[in-house]
Amino acid sequence: MSDNKKSGGLKFSPWWISGAVIFMLVLLNIFNSTSLQDPTKISSSKFDELLNSGQIEKVVVFNKTQAEAFLTAAAQDDKANKKVAKDLFGNKNKGPHYVFEIADAQNFENKLIKAKTELKLKDYDFKIKDDWSGIFFQVLPFLLIIGVWLYLMRRMSGGAGGGAGGQIFNIGKSRAKLFDEKSEVKTTFKDVAGLEGAKEEVQEIVEFLKNPEKYTVLGGKIPKGALLVGPPGTGKTLLAKAVAGEAKVPFFSLSGSDFVEMFVGVGASRVRDLFKQAKEKSPSIIFIDEIDAVGRARGKNNMSGGNDERENTLNQLLTEMDGFGTDTHVIVIAATNRADVLDKALMRAGRFDRQIYVDLPDIRERKEIFEVHLAPLKKVEGLDTDFLAKQTPGFSGADIANVCNEAALIAARNNKTAVDKQDFLDAVDRIVGGLEKKNKIVTPAEKRAIAVHEAGHATVSWMLEHAAPLIKVTIVPRGQSLGAAWYLPEERLIVRPDQMLDEMCATMGGRAAEKVVFDTISTGALSDLEKVTKQARAMVTIYGLNEKLGNITYYDSSGQSEYSFSKPYSEDTAITIDKEISLLIEGQYERAIQILQENKDKLLELADILIDKEVIFKDDLETIFGKRPYHKDSEDLADLSV
Repeated sequence: MSDNKKSGGLKFSPWWISGAVIFMLVLLNIFNSTSLQDPTKISSSKFDELLNSGQIEKVVVFNKTQAEAFLTAAAQDDKANKKVAKDLFGNKNKGPHYVFEIADAQNFENKLIKAKTELKLKDYDFKIKDDWSGIFFQVLPFLLIIGVWLYLMRRMSGGAGGGAGGQIFNIGKSRAKLFDEKSEVKTTFKDVAGLEGAKEEVQEIVEFLKNPEKYTVLGGKIPKGALLVGPPGTGKTLLAKAVAGEAKVPFFSLSGSDFVEMFVGVGASRVRDLFKQAKEKSPSIIFIDEIDAVGRARGKNNMSGGNDERENTLNQLLTEMDGFGTDTHVIVIAATNRADVLDKALMRAGRFDRQIYVDLPDIRERKEIFEVHLAPLKKVEGLDTDFLAKQTPGFSGADIANVCNEAALIAARNNKTAVDKQDFLDAVDRIVGGLEKKNKIVTPAEKRAIAVHEAGHATVSWMLEHAAPLIKVTIVPRGQSLGAAWYLPEERLIVRPDQMLDEMCATMGGRAAEKVVFDTISTGALSDLEKVTKQARAMVTIYGLNEKLGNITYYDSSGQSEYSFSKPYSEDTAITIDKEISLLIEGQYERAIQILQENKDKLLELADILIDKEVIFKDDLETIFGKRPYHKDSEDLADLSV
């Protein structure tokens, strides 16, 4: 209980100091305005009355402007002076009892002399009073305002620990994090599985910086930069971390967004400061992650026509990378998954000399990635990494890391002592299809419709040569889908029209089964329609696989068409494209209906088994249909189609 209380206790906040200061100021103000003696302010005429009646014992004058009056013992017993006779704590008030302002110091002094001569006043005194409390309270508000402003500026600029860019006055300084021989970077090339080609090129850059004579003796020049390009999660940033761990030279790491700031000229200033630091520590490496944040093509989408801070930052980066006075011992490594939007001047030789494409891993590389991420897991003996690699075609390195972590969580949830093969299968199902929703309310009619739909996918894919072999079918809701079918697609480098058409036909098998069995269709085929429409549009407009349109593509690999408001084809061609896409989809839909009508009995039998078991596997399909006509030596799962 004590540990819980400590962990859940109040945490220190800088605002506590502000609150304490304000509270103290309020208390000081109260005690300053109402002291323990609580003197009451009176007018000069009231003082004259007290003085003439002999009730004043002593007068003290400060700075010839203010006076304090002390009452006699008899006057303190008078009811008229009852309010000032005692202090705040009920004790006898030793004075002063009254305070008042003096208009003319000389006349007032003459008055006091006369009263003392007439024995109406015992004594008087003139003093100079240093009112430091008044000066303090006058200056304090300004000090508080300045302190709060400095505190807020420090917080807005990244805090006191933000390095060179942590202060508002250093906002133009680079925010790059420096890794050198003093920094402990544990990631090395051994931790980067796969990516052999990319590692070789990046490792060569590291070797160039370590031993430049090996290359310069042959007349070679050190490259200016390397651009890592590839889909998200393929290991671009991990590769850069490995460079930091392997290189024995200073390594500056930052993101492209670190150059972006609301103030004009800050981005360009940070670029200059970054390269200045890198040149001072040369030979060195600069790594810019997500460089597309600052390296987008200039002049695009600049609707305002005014000054573009991002373009100024890019111009400065171009100048620093290859301009007059460029230090050749500073190498820039950048990473992006949007190379198509980068400025052409940034991509030319002399700036980024090498463009390294980091692609999705193949089956051999996936096995290596699994071995890296399985190392810290407590797993069963003899876990087949080849099998796991086959389960995950199309998975990136980040996806595989997620699979391993999810498998460990599933094993812990089931109170296992080690992670086994089934946990990895469940993890792949969880990541690809989503979380099972066994408590979702599905009516018997809906359940039969879902079973028929999924059985239609299974039947058509089983009967087609080029369709991906089906591994498992379920009608248990997962994620956004009400049912799912798992396939193991071939990892093809090129795809032929008959292969794409078979895949489209298998995808339309669900809706076709609803038409054959119920003579009606439903909204359950939304994801199927989306998939086949994309495939058909790609065949017609991208890959040039349509006979009517011929060998033509409207795909722009440079990405410049994104900024165009016009289509690259005429209106007549657009009509033709729409017709051809529709003909492709409807043709495969009719083909699926024909296959299902020929195998309607087996379709219904499969649907009944699916309703009963909720999950069926490849063996159940072989029992009903027999061996697949186009059997291939591949088993197990991978992709999801609904």
